[in-house]
Amino acid sequence: MTAALAPLVDRARVLLLDFDGPVCGVFARHPASAVAHELRRLLADRAVPLPAGIRHEPDPLAVLRFVATLGRPAVVRLVDEALTRAEVTAATTAEPTPYGREVIVAAHRTGRRVAVVSNNSAECVHAYLSARRLTGYVHPVVGRPEADPGRMKPDPYPVLVALRELGAEPTDCVLVGDSATDIEAAHAAGVAAIGYANKPGKRARLAAADAVIDSMAELVAAFGEG
Repeated sequence: MTAALAPLVDRARVLLLDFDGPVCGVFARHPASAVAHELRRLLADRAVPLPAGIRHEPDPLAVLRFVATLGRPAVVRLVDEALTRAEVTAATTAEPTPYGREVIVAAHRTGRRVAVVSNNSAECVHAYLSARRLTGYVHPVVGRPEADPGRMKPDPYPVLVALRELGAEPTDCVLVGDSATDIEAAHAAGVAAIGYANKPGKRARLAAADAVIDSMAELVAAFGEG
């Protein structure tokens, strides 16, 4: 355990988890690039011109963010709903993150509350938690705002919604995420952040985090469950 991790965990009464990364790999067997391609086909069917940077974009969330710039709410809703359907399908074959389940259970056993704050849809998160018998451990689940991609992380909106539902103060919480947007959203909401560097090169991208871990097992140990 790093010296920076222990005090963050010790004072945290609430554990906020990003979903895709710390909990599971949503698109492990249902490739994100294929989902992004299907979203582009929807846009092409509606004669939406695609900039060069979007034509080969593998991240469906990036495609959704682009759609939000068009000023066409009906198209935003259409793409968001299509992405949600694809995410729920992907949740059935999502790959559990090593020690992700153990972190949730350990936090619960030590009297902490666990919530998910995700740019994936709440429906996707609920589908995964239900299939893995984790629903009783996690509340609330805050997914991306419906048809409002501008409020996805790094906007602090999902984190603030979770705090409000939990009746928690920012200083009582810590957020675990695997992207710079997670860290930015947490800090904007006044919440400490732990970066999960699950891939080579991520430590540098998560440098703004209050602590960085390479394995979720480090959190299990920090909760005294290792």
